[in-house]
Amino acid sequence: MRLNAFTTKLKKYTIAFYNIENLFDIYNDKVTRENDALQNATRRWTVRRYQNKIRKLSFAISNIGKEEAGIPPVIIGLAEVENEAVINDMVSLEYLNGYNYKCIHYNSPDVRGIDVALLYNADIFKVAYTKAYSLTLIDDLGMQEYTRDILLVSGLLDGLELHLIVNHWPSRRLGDKSSEYKRVIAANKVTEIISELKEKDPNAKIIIMGDFNDDPSSKSINQLVESHNLYNPMDTLLDLNRGTTMHYDAWNLFDQFLITPNLFERKKNALRFYKANIFDADFLKQQQGKDEGNPFRTYAGKRYLGGYSDHFPVYMTLTKT
Repeated sequence: MRLNAFTTKLKKYTIAFYNIENLFDIYNDKVTRENDALQNATRRWTVRRYQNKIRKLSFAISNIGKEEAGIPPVIIGLAEVENEAVINDMVSLEYLNGYNYKCIHYNSPDVRGIDVALLYNADIFKVAYTKAYSLTLIDDLGMQEYTRDILLVSGLLDGLELHLIVNHWPSRRLGDKSSEYKRVIAANKVTEIISELKEKDPNAKIIIMGDFNDDPSSKSINQLVESHNLYNPMDTLLDLNRGTTMHYDAWNLFDQFLITPNLFERKKNALRFYKANIFDADFLKQQQGKDEGNPFRTYAGKRYLGGYSDHFPVYMTLTKT
């Protein structure tokens, strides 16, 4: 009742995205995950380490955008999730268990056994439709590569229709330029999904979120923005001293939101974009050493650090007028 009484006055809603760095359970499933994430492997993924990670993640999520909205995010896109069980374990902890969180998750063919998912406060967001879209990637030898699906979730946020597209695009692990075409293919698929939504409703309000493994200035992101005249509120946040993840001693802003322009409409009883930001609170940062100020990650290579993630979450605030 406390939550319902509060939400009748709530005019701001936080939507977040968080790459939570390989959230695997503690069971030995050698079919659906990389071998490092086993209890007897090099990284020694143990019950204690698992519990420490989900406790830290639940605390972090509970604080994203709370200063602006008064409660934790009503919607959180997630990347690097093994299954629905790990999400349920995370939201059952004290920081999140009072907010009636539910999740949408599909198993994808990703070779590492990680997927995207959507976590949402079921008291405020009502799901109407979900679908997972696969990507077809062919390597230089003509072999198919398997990666994360793209997740579409449509529903009503406090009674108003909203569409969310959650992404984790192919990585740069083998090099930026050599893998660029894969992210362009992903951008094309998102363009198709947006077109499908607009065919049904030309005024569809759409938020695209994810770890795109590309920066706001990258070819894939620019191509997607131009395809439907989208707005990227993250465009000005990347600089030499700030981003969402660190690679080779330089910041990247791979974690972003893109939105349709109608989220700026000024009319009554409408959802409207208010602000977007990186949630890089001090407790999420490495506190000392050569990596001071970087995301406090769970692992650095094979070495266990016990932190949150190798990415900072991002968030945006919507208002209902």
